[in-house]
Amino acid sequence: MSEASKAVAEGVQTVWNKEFIKVFVMNIFLMMGLFMMNALVPTYVEHLGATAAIVGLVTSMFAVTALAVRPIVGPSTSYFKNNRLLAVAVAITIMAYICYGLADSITMVIVGRLLHGVGMGFFAPISIALASNALPNRKIASGIGYFSLGQAIATAIGPAVGLEMVHRFGYQGTFFIGALIMGIVLALSLRLKSDTPNRKGDFKIRITDIVAREVYVLAVLMFLLAFAYSCINSFILIYGGAAGIREIGLFFTSYALCLFISRPFSGKLADKYGVDKLLIPGIIIFALSFIIISLSRTLPMFLLAGAVSAFGYGICQPIIQTLCIQLVSKDRRGVAGNTTFIGVDTGYLIAPSVAGMIVTFVQNNGGTVVSGYAIMFQVMTIPIILALIIFLWKRRFILMKIKEME
Repeated sequence: MSEASKAVAEGVQTVWNKEFIKVFVMNIFLMMGLFMMNALVPTYVEHLGATAAIVGLVTSMFAVTALAVRPIVGPSTSYFKNNRLLAVAVAITIMAYICYGLADSITMVIVGRLLHGVGMGFFAPISIALASNALPNRKIASGIGYFSLGQAIATAIGPAVGLEMVHRFGYQGTFFIGALIMGIVLALSLRLKSDTPNRKGDFKIRITDIVAREVYVLAVLMFLLAFAYSCINSFILIYGGAAGIREIGLFFTSYALCLFISRPFSGKLADKYGVDKLLIPGIIIFALSFIIISLSRTLPMFLLAGAVSAFGYGICQPIIQTLCIQLVSKDRRGVAGNTTFIGVDTGYLIAPSVAGMIVTFVQNNGGTVVSGYAIMFQVMTIPIILALIIFLWKRRFILMKIKEME
């Protein structure tokens, strides 16, 4: 039994114990690095002379390997020690940063994106497992709630810090500094404690450990919503820069700050009025945020768009995850979560390339850079509206299945 598990078994009652703090800090740094790279890689590829279509293609490479490793993530976390897996994932992430720093061509950036996808594909479920194992049983829910705020913190400061570092040290310098910070995270990961899994037989990969048929509809919803949201991560900095907004990184700060409000706010409303009733306005608000983005030409408008998107996607994502948990038995929650992540990864894989082609098409037909991105963001309301239609169509069926599970 690990030190973390012993502490829990011996009655540690605080969420903020030594092991949890380690994982929490690591999560912030790794997620901050992810959001920095999601923001900087598109602008760097454009700096290297790529068209919008190529920018979208390079950005989406991250999702290729994140999706490719998804079938082995679940089985691996129950077969190998999670702290060792985490150390390997961080080491792969460091290799990705080094590739970014050495890149003088788009091909090298693609190699970095592929490596980064592998590292982060493993990190998300492993970090959740390590965090939950470090928590007292009666405080797991609140502890994981605190843990998820790490993403909001990273969203708030990652892109803005990355842009400021580029202004001071250039792209290569920023990428190498990021690799150094990840080296510190690697050192922390080696000091984490983890239980030795109770292995039963050889390592196996089964389809039932990868996807849950019960949540296919929700996986489709996450695919459509993530399809649209990934275009914000990939292109908002380029779009804002083309519009003359130097402080466009504050878009993510606005988004993250409002996420701190939308997450607990939506949870209370969902408990009071029903999870399904909150998802409908959440999707509508998310679609509205893309209209606001397409009309934005000033910093206040971009900040408003970031706030609105936080009350849209920031509500939709946890609500769909809650529905996902309610549709399966307790022992299949991990598989159900993995299924919806496949939807997210697929959306992140396809969308940037499609969006980039839309922008390039508009520019090739006489449009400006700004109008190309504005039209693309308007087009991205289509998958969001489609998600709303599918949910309204399947809503009664989903609620019936949830009642059967109760």
